[in-house]
Amino acid sequence: MASLKEIKSRISSVKSTKKITSAMKMIASSKLHKAQNAITNFLPYQQKLDNILTNLLASDTGYDSPFIRKRETQRVAIVVFASNSSLAGAYNANVIKEFNAVYDKKKNELGKENILIYPIGKKIFDAVRKQGLKPEGDYKEMADKPAYQAVQDLAKILIDKFVNKEIDDVALIYHHFISTGSQKLLTKTFLPFDLSHGNETDAKNEVQPDYILEPSKEEILESLIPTVLYARLYAALLDANASEHAARMVAMQIASDNADELVQDLTVQYNKSRQQAVTNELLDIIGGASALS
Repeated sequence: MASLKEIKSRISSVKSTKKITSAMKMIASSKLHKAQNAITNFLPYQQKLDNILTNLLASDTGYDSPFIRKRETQRVAIVVFASNSSLAGAYNANVIKEFNAVYDKKKNELGKENILIYPIGKKIFDAVRKQGLKPEGDYKEMADKPAYQAVQDLAKILIDKFVNKEIDDVALIYHHFISTGSQKLLTKTFLPFDLSHGNETDAKNEVQPDYILEPSKEEILESLIPTVLYARLYAALLDANASEHAARMVAMQIASDNADELVQDLTVQYNKSRQQAVTNELLDIIGGASALS
């Protein structure tokens, strides 16, 4: 059985750890609030742009764009979003697991030399390097501080490679923020555009939008397509960022709760040990007094 001093020292250690986890929870909560506001404000804008573009492209089968033209997949790019730091529960582990599943599937189909990897965040960057794979850049800063300009620069790289047929498919792996306690890991196609679903909202309402286009549909699409792609990638980054902070906040709350339970158990153990020590001392005193009499 542990001594009273050891138990007391452990109680003090657990309490100190709880102070750290509680502070980290407060920080994550503050960051989540900002990230949640960012994704809540941006997502409707992105979704509306996406719907407009999808309807425009789907309504005119004569418009020929490389972004909707499906071709044989020979080379692919995977953009995967994780975090720069740990202590976020299974957040990073799930991202790495999903990436490995997608990568292994593509490697069997195309060979590893035909897969380009764009890791967003230190954890996935390190995981990719550890497997002996070569990342197509270092985007750690983007994971901590989501910036539209940085996203636009990355999107331009992907767009150029796609248009020049250096890659035929671009996939995104990221967490979609649903609520503080729920984030859904998604693997979505970034390029080419998928027009098979159309506008789900309009389909449900059986309303077909009738846009008045000026100056011309072609000119609008040339400007709208890159804007939608930038918005899609930025929305994925904001989603991942909010999900990370939510996962960390929940993980730190669980850690703090576990610390409380452990302190209670150790306190009970300490009191029992102290009581037993006092009882033993009394028995020794009584025994000594009896022997003298």
